[in-house]
Amino acid sequence: MKTIYNAVHAAHRAEYEFFRGEKVPAFEKPERADWVHAAVQRAGLGEVLSPRAHDEAAILRVHAEPYVRFLRGAYDEFLALGGQGSAFPAVWAIRGMRSDVEPKNFAARMGLYSFDSGSPLTAGTWQATRTGADCALTAVDLLNAGERSAFVLTRPPGHHAGRDFFGGYCFLNHAAIAAQALRDAGCARVAILDVDYHHGNGTQDIFYDRADVLFVSIHGDPLTEYPFFLGHADETGRGAGLGFNCNLPLPAGTTADAWFAALDQALARIAAFKPDALVVSLGVDTFEGDPISHFKLKTADYPRMGERIAALGLPTLCAMEGGYAVAEIGDNVVGVLTGFAAR
Repeated sequence: MKTIYNAVHAAHRAEYEFFRGEKVPAFEKPERADWVHAAVQRAGLGEVLSPRAHDEAAILRVHAEPYVRFLRGAYDEFLALGGQGSAFPAVWAIRGMRSDVEPKNFAARMGLYSFDSGSPLTAGTWQATRTGADCALTAVDLLNAGERSAFVLTRPPGHHAGRDFFGGYCFLNHAAIAAQALRDAGCARVAILDVDYHHGNGTQDIFYDRADVLFVSIHGDPLTEYPFFLGHADETGRGAGLGFNCNLPLPAGTTADAWFAALDQALARIAAFKPDALVVSLGVDTFEGDPISHFKLKTADYPRMGERIAALGLPTLCAMEGGYAVAEIGDNVVGVLTGFAAR
């Protein structure tokens, strides 16, 4: 399996975030990708490639142009206003307020285009996430050229980023960009499987009205787990997309047996959809030692995950998502990928 590696991921480096109201050292940090990159090389998984530059039009197939324009220039605007360090949103348009008019005030636009205070913009955020999009699109190119699979190793992650908002450490939704690019390249149907501990609310937002992209997510129950306000089992799609969104929320403390039962259910739903390709939002914060998650998977469980996904027999793109502040992240990611490759 070839890996497309974002060598400039560390340009996005937040020193701290706000977690449960407290200022804490950032969980989403460059070491995450460094550990995975080292594990990929140790395992001899396959060739590690740099991304090719792709036109921004592929990003605009998924994200709204005003949002992308804001994200591209936000940090420079922050500095021009006298800002220092990281830029955090602090005010939001909630129920009863208008979100259809873009304010001129910078702080207001930060709130308009975000949904939490834990995702700071830094000097290199745009470069890192934009290169991540190039990594995803390069992986699509590989699948289109006949590769069976490809791994997108990038950060910051993407699955919490919606059509016109950032949050959950995510700014551009690399999995969604890849899925849309596969559709545009000729796939009639694409499935997205999200195995991150946290629900991929951004991916659901992007494809909720569509029948050509199936979104299936296994995640912590939003009654108690981030992102809290999306990810319930009764969210099944809207309009043409009704029946093409499948959420499988599980309680905190879920063991491997229960998690793999949900995976079997997810894979059966994907098989019934008969997609031409699969995109996996590969978060490994389901690990028992993850500092901000509460499932009980062990390192030995991850190869089995890859084997079961591979049994679908689909061209598969895996995009790196969560897994925080633990050195085991590298072994867990590589476990999934080697399990997939061994099938």
